[in-house]
Amino acid sequence: MKEKQDYIKDIEEIRSMMERSSRFLSLSGLSGVMAGIYALAGSYIAYSVFNFNPDEVVFYSAQSDLIKVFFLAIVILILALSTAVFLSYKSALNKGEKVWNVTSKQLVTSMLVPLLAGGILIIVLISKSLIGLVAPMTLVFYGLAVYSASRYTIDELKFLGLVQIVLGLFSSYFVEYGLLVWGFGFGIVHIVYGMYMYFRYEK
Repeated sequence: MKEKQDYIKDIEEIRSMMERSSRFLSLSGLSGVMAGIYALAGSYIAYSVFNFNPDEVVFYSAQSDLIKVFFLAIVILILALSTAVFLSYKSALNKGEKVWNVTSKQLVTSMLVPLLAGGILIIVLISKSLIGLVAPMTLVFYGLAVYSASRYTIDELKFLGLVQIVLGLFSSYFVEYGLLVWGFGFGIVHIVYGMYMYFRYEK
């Protein structure tokens, strides 16, 4: 009986080692919380300070305002990415793992195609004054990137991707709520997801 228990324990250890080698498990839940906070702050600034709230697909705004919103989006992206890298690096160190390994490279590569395609589409939309579709498309392509990356990390990331895709499709029809839905998707959803991940895998 004891030998059987030892065999089961060995099998569980082997399975755990295989999972660690095939999945990137150092994603930080706190980075999701911080990304959500950055997004909420950004959407508030865009709406309150820059008066940016497209209510139609074709939306004309002063070029200076669009440039300000564009740079605001870049700042939010840089903050979110740098926070995610830093906290994931700390998480990996605590677990005695490497951040940049074969699995993490596959994870990043799987995200690149939808993110690059989405980025190019957004530039096209802006050039055609289809500003009302920019926020929805960022949600849709980000969701596709996250869903694609979920095969290389925790399964919960797949659900996050699906939620973002649904929110993006919803706001592409109800364009007047685009900025509000964007703030909800990148803000509230990220905060809830990040807290869930933190208390389940890191606490």
